[in-house]
Amino acid sequence: MNKEFYISDDIIQKIQKFDSIIFDCDGVLVDIRQSYDNAINKTISAIMKELFDDVINDVVTSKILHGLKSTGGFNDEVAVVYATVMTLVASKKANIQFEKLIINVIENANESGINSVDNYFNNQNIDLTEIKLKLDYNNSSKESYIRRIFNQLFYGSSLYEEIFNEKSQYSDNPLIDLDNVILDENLMSKLNDRFGTKISTVTGRGKFAFSYSMKNFLDNFDVKNSVFLEDRPLKLAKPNPESLIESISGINSKCSLYIGDSMEDLMMVEKCKERGFDVSFCAIYGSSDEPELKYELFQKNNASFILKSIQELPKALNLV
Repeated sequence: MNKEFYISDDIIQKIQKFDSIIFDCDGVLVDIRQSYDNAINKTISAIMKELFDDVINDVVTSKILHGLKSTGGFNDEVAVVYATVMTLVASKKANIQFEKLIINVIENANESGINSVDNYFNNQNIDLTEIKLKLDYNNSSKESYIRRIFNQLFYGSSLYEEIFNEKSQYSDNPLIDLDNVILDENLMSKLNDRFGTKISTVTGRGKFAFSYSMKNFLDNFDVKNSVFLEDRPLKLAKPNPESLIESISGINSKCSLYIGDSMEDLMMVEKCKERGFDVSFCAIYGSSDEPELKYELFQKNNASFILKSIQELPKALNLV
């Protein structure tokens, strides 16, 4: 097996059956290491400075980010911010080194995401009620304190005002402009030749953010039958399979291939299969600061289709 390219025998047998391809966005169509990942640390720094006058810089390392996301409950970057801020506050309250405490948090985290973080601190008798209420994670993007800070930094002042019709308290350059789009015209052409109009996305992004970064390719996606989870209720977040089922049904696909880069994506596909849908998962691991760990994670969890990048799809799907 070539470590950069793995396709199991069962996928090889199905390649010609795929009649649609559905993409996650972040880490798949777009390398977000300079945009979303940067926004995580900048948001944490802003919150800790504003609420506690505490100077915290770049506290979320690539290993912490990988650790949280590998649990299957932190597809939402704001959830990573929440878990980190709660751990920073808890470390001060309990007088435990952050670096040690965050490891315990990750080891006790699971598919329930921030609920598993809350449960861990409750079990440790560390009262974080006040900061939990302040962060207001479960509220809407416009009302939630933690989401408003994140979005102001991610979108920058002009875009934030355009989207949410209110002024930003920050004047930093928009981090979304640091998105590195991996999809290109050559790959898109080959995908169009093979799948026609049955190309969609199921992404944690909102429609605005997806359209902004993918503007050169927007006409190639069935946007109507795509799902933008930032615009939907939190209960529909990955790995809830409803969003993928909605897209599969909307494009009338009989045999789908979903391309993702996270445990939530893999789990979502498995839940769809349990519901009787013929869908396979292709894991992407290259757009990560910990590609070796991500590859091993997918291998450990029996992903049958693992690629370094979507640029390998033509070879993998015999599109060349």
